Amino acid sequence: MNSIMIFLHVLGAGGVGFYLILPFLVGRASRLAGAGQQGLAEGLIAGNRIAQYFLILQFLTGGYLISQADYTVLWMVLVIVLFLAIAALGGIQTKPLKRIVSQIQAGQSATAEIGKVRMFSFILLVLYIVTLYLMVNPFYK
Repeated sequence: MNSIMIFLHVLGAGGVGFYLILPFLVGRASRLAGAGQQGLAEGLIAGNRIAQYFLILQFLTGGYLISQADYTVLWMVLVIVLFLAIAALGGIQTKPLKRIVSQIQAGQSATAEIGKVRMFSFILLVLYIVTLYLMVNPFYK
């Protein structure tokens, strides 16, 4: 059972890895024309939704794996707080992504919304890298 959960957890980490490439994809948005920005934003919305589903998988498998080992309380708190921050920011950035699509359809500039998504994506990148570091180097009792 443990090996199945580890496999699913690593699979989920790969799916959440969308947040590793997100800042680079958003960086291209400012160089695209309106229709290109809209298409990219629609793709990023879909990718973000898929990553959110993988976060649910991470939550379930991670909860099981935490119960199977002797981790320190500090490590568990850090990992849970980082997980919640990633989930929250991933959800929060959906609104600016949807606004990019609606503003471009209305013929307005989406520069401010692209800036918000760029900021959220960079923060998500840092949080995800810190989480990966803690997963590879857990604190045991």
